[in-house]
Amino acid sequence: MWKQKIESKIFKTKELLVNQVDEWKESGHKIVFTNGCFDLLHLGHIDYLSSTADLADKLIIGVNSDASVSRLKGDSRPITKQDTRLVKLASMAFVDAVILFDEQTPLTLIKSITPNVLAKGGDYTIDTIVGAEEVINAGGSVEVIPFLDGHSSSSIIEKIKND
Repeated sequence: MWKQKIESKIFKTKELLVNQVDEWKESGHKIVFTNGCFDLLHLGHIDYLSSTADLADKLIIGVNSDASVSRLKGDSRPITKQDTRLVKLASMAFVDAVILFDEQTPLTLIKSITPNVLAKGGDYTIDTIVGAEEVINAGGSVEVIPFLDGHSSSSIIEKIKND
């Protein structure tokens, strides 16, 4: 039962996700979208994602593909493969959908689903969030979620390297 529930949250194509989002919107649900690598899932991610989920009825997460993570973070990343990252995120009760994207940014995905709310972490400002202009122009809002201090994948990786 749980395995099927988790798998049902992992969308293989943008078209399937758009169809689901359209159904949710028609039912009156408010959609929030965020994205990231989520390479080593830690308390900071859980705090950020649960706070993001509180902004709407349905939380969608765009997840950088392995190739995308390597382009952003370097050849030694990701630590955790994309399929594992998708399952970990989809297993969270407050997450409604996850989808991979391979591009540099999730702009195409954001334009396709037009979320009511676009959220990013505290290292961003509204003017640096990809898709912010499009979401605002469509009548939505953009939220910056404060980071939980002392929790980052990079600091965990450094600690492991140095121990």
